[in-house]
Amino acid sequence: MKVRGKHIRSIWLEPDGWSVGAIDQRRLPHDFVAARLTTCDAAADAIRSMLVRGAPLIGATAAYGVALAMRADGSDAALVSACKTLIATRPTAINLAWALDEMRSVLRPLPPSKRAEAAYARAARIAEQDIAINKGIGQHGLALIEAIAAMKKPNERVNVLTHCNAGWLATVDWGTATAPIYLAHDQGLAVHVWVDETRPRNQGASLTAWELGHHGVPHTVIPDNTGGHLMQHAMVDLVIVGTDRVSANGDVCNKIGTYLKALAAHDNGVPFYVALPSPTIDFSIDDGVRQIPIEQRAAEEVTTMTGRTADGRMETVRILPDGSPVANYGFDVTPARLVTGLITERGVLEADRAALLAAFPERVTAAAE
Repeated sequence: MKVRGKHIRSIWLEPDGWSVGAIDQRRLPHDFVAARLTTCDAAADAIRSMLVRGAPLIGATAAYGVALAMRADGSDAALVSACKTLIATRPTAINLAWALDEMRSVLRPLPPSKRAEAAYARAARIAEQDIAINKGIGQHGLALIEAIAAMKKPNERVNVLTHCNAGWLATVDWGTATAPIYLAHDQGLAVHVWVDETRPRNQGASLTAWELGHHGVPHTVIPDNTGGHLMQHAMVDLVIVGTDRVSANGDVCNKIGTYLKALAAHDNGVPFYVALPSPTIDFSIDDGVRQIPIEQRAAEEVTTMTGRTADGRMETVRILPDGSPVANYGFDVTPARLVTGLITERGVLEADRAALLAAFPERVTAAAE
């Protein structure tokens, strides 16, 4: 997608041919800075510290982390150590485990001397696959927006509400929830996005709004609790969110607060769609509400806020009373019954086991092996 009129991805191979560049998303929206990753430990820290974030991008970063490890040492022990280090960084996003499984399956049969080259090649394919998948998600989701636009008056906008950041910053390019929006905008459809601020890390306000603004997509940032009011007053035509993991029965795990948006959408008859790449499906879990591990993050994400002061300084301030305890659950699970449809690279599916099995039989086979 575009930043200051120039196409850029969220992660890339540097001109030296081995180190990895990535946008430091902790610095957005006020500073656009690239980080250079040179070791597996650096890639792991980038994931853990949320320099990179979003399930698909976490997977791609982990793949490059394995490549960096193999460049330093192609031994079996180094491969095991790298995967162990990377899998421990974030517990909820299934793309992390998927990418590491992909890397292991390619590298294990090879002699150590061949592993570095193969690792870089597979990591690059994972990145390119993510872009192709997201473009497919965009094309199938575009049809939903076009159908709503066809029922409106000329130049009347289609209002989409999204939560957190499931944009190109969360993937290698295009995004998941935003891919249909970008395609609609680029084709000249009147589309407008309600952007949840998404506390406590403000990933909607700081990331989604930033990328939509750079691409020229009309949008409005709203406090997290505004969505229900907008739906009550017919100001939302559809909700599109991303996801970090979808269980075999169609339950959806996404950034905390997604479940509440689904409840409001259900109560007001607003379609609630989830955009997901197939590596996000976890066929080993049958009940997302009870089985998906929910990450609990540092209290500081809730007790403090960071922003730019009027004179241009970046400052972090405490907003809670001293001594008040904090619960910071990073995700919640939306039951499949509240999901209108799953927007995938192979079409818009019902949120149930039969539809997922029919669309992605090869994923079930791989999970069983």
